[in-house]
Amino acid sequence: MPLEPFFTSTAVVAIGEIGDKTQLLAIVLAAKFRKPAPIILGILGATVLNHLAAATLGYYVSAWLSGQTFKLIVGAAFIAMAAWALIPDKMDDELKAVGRGGIFLTTLVTFFLVEIGDKTQIATSLLAARYHQISLVTAGTTLGMMIADVPAVLLGEAATRIVPLKYVRMVAAAIFALIGAWVLLAAFHLV
Repeated sequence: MPLEPFFTSTAVVAIGEIGDKTQLLAIVLAAKFRKPAPIILGILGATVLNHLAAATLGYYVSAWLSGQTFKLIVGAAFIAMAAWALIPDKMDDELKAVGRGGIFLTTLVTFFLVEIGDKTQIATSLLAARYHQISLVTAGTTLGMMIADVPAVLLGEAATRIVPLKYVRMVAAAIFALIGAWVLLAAFHLV
């Protein structure tokens, strides 16, 4: 299916982002500034930049490394992501005061920096490596982030009470594990 990378990336990141530190950051930003439009635009800009870089890295690493060994590495990485998804995230750093750039720039920079090394960024690299596709994976993971984070901005802390995060983390872990198992099975030509 030509749009499989887009739909899979959207679903994986939308579920994986729930309860993630960047979603918690979105809630903190919304509670602090109470101006959803510049926060949402800042999250969008930061996500596009961050995930484009992550997808590009995943794409080129997958082009450089290939074969069964690479598939085994990607499969194992997805399974490791499944275990990581079960660990709750917490916001450790306090948000600094708004600088000269205002709410949009504060959100853009803070969200971009917090997303570095995050589960969803690593998932974006792995998805781009798996599908060997930059644009559809970036578009999908960005949409997934927005699906998870826009309600968090608009509803604030109430969004985290709708579905218990424990169950969301378990579903995200299961999805990562299934993708990892599928990639591993494909490495041994069993799928």
